[in-house]
Amino acid sequence: MSHPHPELGPPPKLPKGGLRVTPLGGLGEIGRNMTVFEYDGRLLIVDCGVLFPEEEQPGVDLILPDFTSIRNRLGDIDGIVLTHGHEDHIGGVPYLLREKPDIPLIGSKLTLALIEAKLQEHRIRPYTLEVTEGHRERIGPFDCQFVAVNHSIPDALAVAIRTPAGMAVHTGDFKMDQLPLDGRLTDLPTFAKLGEEGIDLLLSDSTNAEVPGFVAPERDISNVLRQVFASADRRIIVASFASHVHRIQQILDAAHEYGRRVAFVGRSMVRNMGIARDLGYLRVPPGLVVDVRTLDDLPEHEIVLVCTGSQGEPMAALSRMANRDHQIRIVRGDTVILASSLIPGNENAVYRVINGLTRWGANVVHKGNAKVHVSGHASAGELLYFYNICKPRNLMPVHGEWRHLRANAELGALTGVPKDRVVIAEDGVVVDLVDGVARISGKVQAGYVYVDGLSVGDVTESSLKDRRILGDEGIISVFVVVDSTTGKIVGGPHIQGRGTGIDDAAFVAVTPKIEDSLAKAAADGVGEPHQLQQLVRRAIGKWVSESYRRRPMILPVVVEV
Repeated sequence: MSHPHPELGPPPKLPKGGLRVTPLGGLGEIGRNMTVFEYDGRLLIVDCGVLFPEEEQPGVDLILPDFTSIRNRLGDIDGIVLTHGHEDHIGGVPYLLREKPDIPLIGSKLTLALIEAKLQEHRIRPYTLEVTEGHRERIGPFDCQFVAVNHSIPDALAVAIRTPAGMAVHTGDFKMDQLPLDGRLTDLPTFAKLGEEGIDLLLSDSTNAEVPGFVAPERDISNVLRQVFASADRRIIVASFASHVHRIQQILDAAHEYGRRVAFVGRSMVRNMGIARDLGYLRVPPGLVVDVRTLDDLPEHEIVLVCTGSQGEPMAALSRMANRDHQIRIVRGDTVILASSLIPGNENAVYRVINGLTRWGANVVHKGNAKVHVSGHASAGELLYFYNICKPRNLMPVHGEWRHLRANAELGALTGVPKDRVVIAEDGVVVDLVDGVARISGKVQAGYVYVDGLSVGDVTESSLKDRRILGDEGIISVFVVVDSTTGKIVGGPHIQGRGTGIDDAAFVAVTPKIEDSLAKAAADGVGEPHQLQQLVRRAIGKWVSESYRRRPMILPVVVEV
């Protein structure tokens, strides 16, 4: 199995007749999925998603793929294929279209409706091409065939990309639920035909590669939800992804059966479910869904609220309810259902929300204590089955953390893919398919791009480090005025701390140390303000470390008069 090397340099020019594949996100992480295909100087992008921040990225709203490697080639992009409508696959599209708004978007009806609604908020009117399973479309030099796959959102598609260099198949996110709620199966006969034709490179979803067996059918959840609804005496609050149409349909069905009304909470939830209903993907009995503002007129045992926040996102509705920072107040006897899996890295945030809800008396039902969610990604048994059908000549695991990619690679090798044809890459690592063989050829920039409010890319790792220090250790500011001629202190030092846990009165002890440092500097002829600030920083930093075992941010200001 080939794998990236940290010392990889920029890739050479793509050999004539070769196909280049560059993942800019989604490898080594869950989210930010984006893959660039290049043939004969033209580019085709599959997905452009976002990654949600973790605790060590304070203040960050979203994390985007790094567009640096394609920024000077936006005119070479023939289209962006969107495999489905989840945020980790479409959330980055507005930021790429800001740079070139006329790049065509290709996807299914629901996927395009979701991204068009999102782009409307960014005041971008995209050029779109709607496709369905079985559809075959020429996009520049790329002959694309779209294949139905089953996932946790309707209308998901895989794409087979034919070029003179060979055929690459990108599965997108998929599983093989044999009893899907919408009756739309993963199209194994078509994948078998593609396998017979010859799949030169298969890029396959790795999320559940470590999980043995097969994913349980979505419909298994319906009975569990009915049991929860039957035993709930007061309000039911369900947290789910705003794009999980299948799960919301099950909630609506259970609410209708038990005589409850449903209100959607949160802008994205209201918007997405409205789109799904208007397009016929969500079946809503008349009178079932009501405006959240009318709930005061209903008895509590007739209310179901559907909101976002299943991943513990700080600003999502459920987190704010847990923190008593939302108009909907959790009371004793409420039932809260977290109808989703835990995205790796979000565990602490989710359990913090669960504890907060439980504190106010809610009965919290989640994947850990009830079967209220099944994954949307193929487990190891399904992947083995899939590889035996597809018979890929080269395999490139995508969509997953390192452990998932490695496990998926092992599965491919077990089904007969030669180990030297299984390519484990990471974000930015360039893979070239030349003469039927996929090999790593170099690496391009593919770091994190942070969205912080209206700022895109301005927040750096250094900024985040400062934020973490401020959050963990606090800040100490020191203000000193010195005589520009003699270097002697004529004012201060004035010292203040915030968030350090150190009483301001304690800073009296460090004042002589600062005065001594500046006196020595004056005697040595050191008078440049920056140098003096460094001396002040070292004096107070050493004192804080020795006295309190803390390392706060220190902001010294030395002014000459």
